[in-house]
Amino acid sequence: MEVYIKTVRQVAVVEITGELDGKTAPEAQERILPLVQPGCKILLDMTKVSYMSSAGLRLFLLLNRQISNHTGRIALIGLSEEIRDTMDMIGFLNYFTTFDTLNAGLDALAQ
Repeated sequence: MEVYIKTVRQVAVVEITGELDGKTAPEAQERILPLVQPGCKILLDMTKVSYMSSAGLRLFLLLNRQISNHTGRIALIGLSEEIRDTMDMIGFLNYFTTFDTLNAGLDALAQ
């Protein structure tokens, strides 16, 4: 698993590649949580995530709570059908805004 972070139009774009599971979620958390600041805007690019376990889902829940506490915004792009279905079944999609493309996510968050 790799985490690449760049800033585009005052939005932190976090590209995650590989599997997000019990072994890799703590490292992802270490890299992403420092981005959570008052008013932050974070776009998680999941296009290259091949698998996400419950540990990845817990990370997303933690991020959502932390960002909400800091009056920030978070969105997801590039969810695979399998990950989207899992998140939908357990109600997680209700907590996240999702977009199909990077530009759509940036347009929404950069406002």
